[in-house]
Amino acid sequence: MPRGDRTGPKGQGPETGRKMGGREQGGRGRRGGYGKGPEGFCVCPNCGEKSTHEIGRPCYEQKCPKCGTAMIRE
Repeated sequence: MPRGDRTGPKGQGPETGRKMGGREQGGRGRRGGYGKGPEGFCVCPNCGEKSTHEIGRPCYEQKCPKCGTAMIRE
């Protein structure tokens, strides 16, 4: 940037690239969430029953085998 007036070539300078002036994401996953990975358990919030988490199927879609309540991720 000659003379510091921000008229330099495109793609160079302090406000270009991935960080764009300090607005970085900080290692978060898609849509800003923090994934728990494929392992783990689904837990019933009502009775505390645990079952193995099935890959590709969210815990909230699984029903508790004891009471039928939707499970949550542990």
